[in-house]
Amino acid sequence: MGRMYGHGKGMSSSALPYRRKPPTWVKMKTEDVCDHICKLAKKGLTPSQIGVTLRDSFGIPQVRNVTGNKILRILKTNGLAPTLPEDLYFLIKKAVSIRKHLDKNRKDK
Repeated sequence: MGRMYGHGKGMSSSALPYRRKPPTWVKMKTEDVCDHICKLAKKGLTPSQIGVTLRDSFGIPQVRNVTGNKILRILKTNGLAPTLPEDLYFLIKKAVSIRKHLDKNRKDK
């Protein structure tokens, strides 16, 4: 999105590390990480929520560096992938909530 009082468009985002190997301080093995991902998926967490949980609770910065696969691919191989893509699901959810709001509040159009 462009700036109001400037020409820049901005590029603020986190940068991934150049090295593709897991950091030396990550001691979990690939199988353990896959097991944790499957357990969290069975609880009903989305792939992005699983990534945040692994980062905050278990200290795994990038699942792909540790396992060699992304979270969604691991879920697909175990048959736990969601039917709808996560971003599409939340877009539909937002559209439904806006439609519901507009039905209640006609003057907001």
